Amino acid sequence: QVQLVESGGGLVQPGGSLRLACVMSGLSTDEAFMSWYRQPPGKEREWVARILNIETSTTYSDSVKGRFTISKDNAGTVLLQMNSLKPEDTAVYYCNAKYWGSDYWGQGTQVTVSS
Repeated sequence: QVQLVESGGGLVQPGGSLRLACVMSGLSTDEAFMSWYRQPPGKEREWVARILNIETSTTYSDSVKGRFTISKDNAGTVLLQMNSLKPEDTAVYYCNAKYWGSDYWGQGTQVTVSS
């Protein structure tokens, strides 16, 4: 059984930083394509960033490019470093794993950017 658990969300002022973490069990993050998505209030879920498996190649949406960084630590935890946060980054952030046509999701973590 594959499970993903996100952590690290919270309330931050504009211009601040947060680091989200995603821990996956039942599957190695080296075997899956790992992504972060977000769902702003009243809007649809949107893709934010992706890191490929062993190659660790990364891609980002235009809205976060240059501000967010996706990475994996030695334990396989998938991280999302978010800098220069803006109010429009407010959303529930979800970790996603794609493995052989199957999608796995975490429960999400709330990020609120407000003064």
